[in-house]
Amino acid sequence: MDTNASLRSRQAKQRRKTWIEWLRAAPYLAPSLIAFAVFVFIPLIRSVILSFYGTNPIGQMTNFVGLKYYERLLTSEAYHNSLIVTIKFVMLTVPGVLILALILATLGNLRLRGISIYRIAFALTISISGATAALLFMFLYHPVVGTLNYLLSLVNISAIPWLIDTRWALIAVAIPRIWLQTGFATVVLLAGMQGISEELYEAALIDGAGFLQSWRHITLPLVTPSLFFLLVVISLAAFQTFTEVNVLTEGGPMDSTQVVVHEIYRSFYFNGQYGFASAQALVLFVVILALTIIQFGVVERRVHYQ
Repeated sequence: MDTNASLRSRQAKQRRKTWIEWLRAAPYLAPSLIAFAVFVFIPLIRSVILSFYGTNPIGQMTNFVGLKYYERLLTSEAYHNSLIVTIKFVMLTVPGVLILALILATLGNLRLRGISIYRIAFALTISISGATAALLFMFLYHPVVGTLNYLLSLVNISAIPWLIDTRWALIAVAIPRIWLQTGFATVVLLAGMQGISEELYEAALIDGAGFLQSWRHITLPLVTPSLFFLLVVISLAAFQTFTEVNVLTEGGPMDSTQVVVHEIYRSFYFNGQYGFASAQALVLFVVILALTIIQFGVVERRVHYQ
C-alpha cells in the first residue's frame, strides 16, 4: 500500500511539474499559436464548412448542398486539367531545381581562390520575390526586345513564342521558378556538403578514389538528408504555385498553365463559386498531405543519416 501511495504521489508531482512547465512556456508560445490559429486553423475549418454550403454573391452561406461540389469535381474538365498541369509543373521544377542545385553546390564546395564570390552570386536569388522574378522573365520572354530570343537569333534559331504557345508556356513559367529556388537549394546542399568530415575524403584518396568516385560514394549519400528536406519543401511549394502563373500567363494560353491554385483563385474571385473553390482547395490539401506521407514513408528510407 505504501508503495502504491508513493507511486501515485510521484505521478501527481510529475503531472504538476508538467503543467507548471506548460504554463511557463505559454506566454512564449502564445503569439505563434494565435497567428497559426488565425491564419491556418480557422480558415481551414471555414473552408471545410463552406465546401458543404451554397453561397450568395457576397460569400455568405445559404443552403446545405452536402457533397454536391465534390461530385462536381469528378466531372469538372477544368479541374482535371489543372491537376494535370500542376503535376507537369512539379515534374519540371522539382528535378530541375535539385539537379541544378546539386551541380552548383558541388562546384561551390571546391577549395578555389575567390570561391566565396561565386557562393554569394548564386545565393542572391534568395532575396528576390516570386513576382519580381516573374516580371524579370516577362521582359526576357518579350517577342521583340526579349533577351532570350535575341540570343537564339545569334545562333540562327527562330524566335520562340514563350508565353503564347501551348507547347512552351508551361516551360516558360517553370524556368523562373527553377531560377528562383535554385539559390536557396544550393545554399542548403552546400551547408550539408561542408558538414561532411574531411577524414572520409582523405581515406578515400588513400584508397585511390578519384573526385567522381568520392562524390558518388561519400558526398551524395551523406547529403541525402538535405536532398530529402529540399524534395519535401520544393514539392509543396510547386503544388501551391500561383504568382508566376498569375503574372506571366494568367493560366493561358488555352489553360495550358492553369495550375490548381490559379483555378481555385479564378473560381473564387472571378466566378463567385465560393463553396466550389473551397472544395477544390480541400482536395489539393488532401493531395499534398498524401504526397508528404508517401515522401516520409518511402523516400526517407533511402536517406543516410550520419
